Amino acid sequence: MATPVEPPNGTQILGKHYFSMWQALFEIDTKYVPIKPIGRGAYGIVCSSVNRDTNEKVAIKKIHNAFENRIDALRTLRELKLLRHLKHENVIGLKDVMLPIHRTSFKDVYLVYELMDTDLHQIIKSSQSLSNDHCQYFLFQLLRGLKYLHSANILHRDLKPGNLLINANCDLKICDFGLARTSSAKDQFMTEYVVTRWYRAPELLLCCDKYGTSIDVWSVGCIFAELLGRKPIFPGTECLNQLKLIINILGSQREEDLEFIDNPKARNYIKSLPYTPGIPLSRLYPHGQPLGIDLLQKMLVFDPSKRISVTDALQHPYMSALYDPNSNPPAQVPIDLDIDEDLDEDTIRETMWSEILHYHPESTLEV
Repeated sequence: MATPVEPPNGTQILGKHYFSMWQALFEIDTKYVPIKPIGRGAYGIVCSSVNRDTNEKVAIKKIHNAFENRIDALRTLRELKLLRHLKHENVIGLKDVMLPIHRTSFKDVYLVYELMDTDLHQIIKSSQSLSNDHCQYFLFQLLRGLKYLHSANILHRDLKPGNLLINANCDLKICDFGLARTSSAKDQFMTEYVVTRWYRAPELLLCCDKYGTSIDVWSVGCIFAELLGRKPIFPGTECLNQLKLIINILGSQREEDLEFIDNPKARNYIKSLPYTPGIPLSRLYPHGQPLGIDLLQKMLVFDPSKRISVTDALQHPYMSALYDPNSNPPAQVPIDLDIDEDLDEDTIRETMWSEILHYHPESTLEV
């Protein structure tokens, strides 16, 4: 459990109480009790709690000094803007964002999400056995959530097992939208970090100027392979090594399958790799169902224009027993995520404050 502590400077703020956890101070709304640490990382510290107004279990993520790094601040703002609009069973719900005390000088941001038990990375690396039914159900939910995102013109751009939250009953929810973008963005080429390398599509590794929803499908294929084999399929040590690993398994590519590469240097690099026939996925995953292997092959296609779409993947025979197109309505409206990357700290803070107020319609606080 976290330890209750006195407020900093001895000043008790109405409606807030204070806890110490992993040497960090949590200043949270009094309706959230008790609190217990569950995780920490570069993104911040997460604790579990109960909203005593609703009796709902939640996860509270504290982002410390949210504006210290402008890129990280923009990611937090993007996640806030996006999750306010997204409502889907397979996408994590943002239940609340705590209202800071001071509008123009707040530093920390507290996000309140649905509480989930674990993530897919933890399950894959555990000793828990995974049946074909498990793999099929996880894949189905991931594709279903992704179809919803793509219907809103949203590319997730960082799908990996650690960003897929799981409950004890095997419900799956996609999380971490800090790198998400609209697929209709005017500037398709973004030089910033995109997608953890092991799950990164060839068109991103090759720095292609344009990319679309198929980058997420590639990541799903990598995740599905990891479910089947209990280890990453392409664990590259750096970008060029990553490409070599992909070619070693998929096999050398034909000339027409390299036409999407708009950089001649990158295309020549792929052509310069020694010829390999590749390794059949059925040999890599001998326990995988033939239909599952067929779907995996259609996801892990080097040329993005020939990769299966999310909709077609859901309609593939491997998914047909689970998928009902009538129960998966699209997002209501496309969501505009275009945020000026050059915003200064004060403007990001002011925009974030406006987003936070959506969770506090009763508030007239203008501190």
